[in-house]
Amino acid sequence: MNQTAKNKHKPDHTAPTSSDTFKVSDKMADSYIMRPVKIGKLNTIGLYTLYMREVRRFIKILMQTLIAPVMTSVLFLMVFVVAVGDRVNLADGVDFVTFLTPGLVMMNLLQNAFANTSSSLVVGKVQGTIVDVLMPPLGAGEVLAAMALAGVTRGMMVGVVTAVALLILGGGSLPNAPFTALLFMFLGALVMAFAGILAGIWANKFDEMAAITNFVIQPLAFLSGTFYSINRLPAPFDTIAALNPVFYAIDGFRFGMIGVADRPLITGVLCLVSLNLVLGIICYRALKSGYRLKS
Repeated sequence: MNQTAKNKHKPDHTAPTSSDTFKVSDKMADSYIMRPVKIGKLNTIGLYTLYMREVRRFIKILMQTLIAPVMTSVLFLMVFVVAVGDRVNLADGVDFVTFLTPGLVMMNLLQNAFANTSSSLVVGKVQGTIVDVLMPPLGAGEVLAAMALAGVTRGMMVGVVTAVALLILGGGSLPNAPFTALLFMFLGALVMAFAGILAGIWANKFDEMAAITNFVIQPLAFLSGTFYSINRLPAPFDTIAALNPVFYAIDGFRFGMIGVADRPLITGVLCLVSLNLVLGIICYRALKSGYRLKS
């Protein structure tokens, strides 16, 4: 009895004390607390995150961003097949429908690359979510790269799906030079993605964005050799058409698809690369200064 009572009053050294509990808690906290990520000269994680945010933004509404443009091109093709058919032949014996198909593909690609970047910035301004782009530790170059690549992704996705749909409907053929076609798709989409960023920075509301789309982008797309060969235009309209940078994207892609071009490919490559460099620098300076963004 006495021994049992002594054991009851004897402290249990195996039970955890308060100091031991704090030590265990500190160890658990150290294992779960996320330490600050060291960011180097290039914030690759932030760049990728912003890129995926922009890609997922248009993937969520594929009916509007992908299916609708494809249906528009299919309707264009059906109208021209019924109205013109094979009654008109262009240079090198190419029928009109075969000539038209690459133009429709590139027109869709260019318009959607522009729409992705411009709408992202304008919607962010209108809804007040532009701060989600400005506040993270992202430089102007990283924001520019992420948004431009997302615009290129959407443009090329729409272009590829449009090309496949028109091919299934008998409006085209397999690419004559696949690498050339992809090169001009990328260069053209990048030009319009940069242009969309500039337009989105300048426009503060949807009315201003619609004005740019209706009075600048659509005329450039429709008057760029999409539906005709500029070699058939009388002077000086053929020269004026050749000054349209969108023409070189369509002309180069058309060569990649059917092997027919109105101007030398090297001229188109140099024009598009130079334009991309100029627009990229302007976009970078605008984003870095916060022009019409940090207001």
